[in-house]
Amino acid sequence: MGYREELDNLSQYRNAYALAISASMGSVFYGWDTGLIGGVLSLSSFQQYFGIDQLSATAQANLNGNIASVLQAGCFFGALFTGCMPGRFGRKIPLIISGLIYLIGSIIQTVSGIGSSQVVALRVLYFGRFLGGFGLGMSTALIPSYVSESTPKSIRGRCTGMIQVLNNIGMMLSFWVNYSSSLHLPFGEMQWRMPFAVQVVPGVLFILFMLPQPESPRCLVEQERYDEAARSLAYTTRSTINDKAVVAVLEEIKADLAGKQKTSVWKQFRMMGESKTMALQAFIPSLVMLFQQWTGSNAINYFSPEIFAELGITGNSTGLFATGIYGVVKVVTVTTTVVFAVERVGRKTCLLIGGLGQGFMMLWIGGYSALHPQTTMVPASYVSVVAVYLYAAFYCIGFGPNPWVVAGEVAPNHVRKAAMSLAMGMNWLFAFVISRVTPNMLEEIKYGTFLLFGMCCMLMSAWVYFCLPETKGYALEDIRFLFEKDMFVRALEDAPGGRIFLGGRRSTPVTDMRKAAGDDIVVRSSNEKLDEERVEHGQVV
Repeated sequence: MGYREELDNLSQYRNAYALAISASMGSVFYGWDTGLIGGVLSLSSFQQYFGIDQLSATAQANLNGNIASVLQAGCFFGALFTGCMPGRFGRKIPLIISGLIYLIGSIIQTVSGIGSSQVVALRVLYFGRFLGGFGLGMSTALIPSYVSESTPKSIRGRCTGMIQVLNNIGMMLSFWVNYSSSLHLPFGEMQWRMPFAVQVVPGVLFILFMLPQPESPRCLVEQERYDEAARSLAYTTRSTINDKAVVAVLEEIKADLAGKQKTSVWKQFRMMGESKTMALQAFIPSLVMLFQQWTGSNAINYFSPEIFAELGITGNSTGLFATGIYGVVKVVTVTTTVVFAVERVGRKTCLLIGGLGQGFMMLWIGGYSALHPQTTMVPASYVSVVAVYLYAAFYCIGFGPNPWVVAGEVAPNHVRKAAMSLAMGMNWLFAFVISRVTPNMLEEIKYGTFLLFGMCCMLMSAWVYFCLPETKGYALEDIRFLFEKDMFVRALEDAPGGRIFLGGRRSTPVTDMRKAAGDDIVVRSSNEKLDEERVEHGQVV
């Protein structure tokens, strides 16, 4: 697609892009706190205010891990709570509620300790971070579904990838706010309160941006509000409700959700295991979000000042400056990936490139740290600092944006709420684990931390190569066919050089499977109608 075509695409789908950016503003919360807390924990003013500087190295590591991870604990419960909300609330209203909860938590964090003792101040800080995390967990469970359900398939990956773009923008801004605070504000409590206070801004913008956006069309169909669903589809494609493409997509959604409207979340959880295909589709979102955490990215995001210090970059402001550059690298790389690669190159290839690159960089950093445990700068130290930046770039090519895209696409329509709630709960559970144990790992096993994450990246890349089919270009209603038959054959067909493992084997084309399923749907719909009539007459089905 050339320059002119890209501009035409942007113009045609500007409403869809606006919707994706508005919803993805909720991801700024995630990035902001991820970048914020590591810098705040490294400020001497914060350590003195909460008495952290009086503790032993091990006790400091434990307390820092608690402060960082309590937000993830809130996120875990927020994500699970979202799955329990009745379907009649849709996606939009819970998203706005999540923003309000996040705002309240941010304000509590900002004022923690005013007029109280250190013990009470720490408790208030914990509560504020847990509450803010609860709102953040709600938003992350809803945003991928909302964006993937609301945007056209030709730009769906790009729009869903906006989640990671806005995440990294929030992270980058918080890095530079921390650096500016340490450099320009005098030593004192305002030095660490200001970064907490500024995170209110993205929360307010998120709520304001979401107010004019439509509800998810698939959610409206599930509630049998078909006219509103047609208007929502027409809005994102800038067409009319009578447009042939809008009518066709609406009919596809109706057929996919036939007999499954208004399914309770508990029934959705049960339905996730009703067939092998359904179980795979419901499980993969949780798996890819777990993989995203075990790349080790959040270990560097949360504790990058300490990691740069171990590589020889000394001085608090210097470490925060290096962290700020790290944030810029991530924003530039992830934006380039989402705009140019996710839809052209595909999700699978991006995951492979990113995962292998991350693994090699982590293994290099671990090997360097093992051979050079001192914090003095040597020539190899500069290579290791560059390796950290390259690691960030590879993360933004692969396991940064693409798990959000894959999770939002693969989850089946009629159990998407339960599957995404479970996936985001898994994401936040292991984000909690990573942020809690990383300080202790860096303190106790040091270079082993990086070697562990490096090997995890290699294993994840192998799974992507052999097990994950490409989802680019398929309608959400058709993605189930990728997992229904010949899944591993499809995965190898889509992998670079994968056909050499297949010999003459080839997968069944999705068009043929869709045609066969169309005949089945007619039969199934008739049987379901007969079953409903038998139930109404008191007969056992």
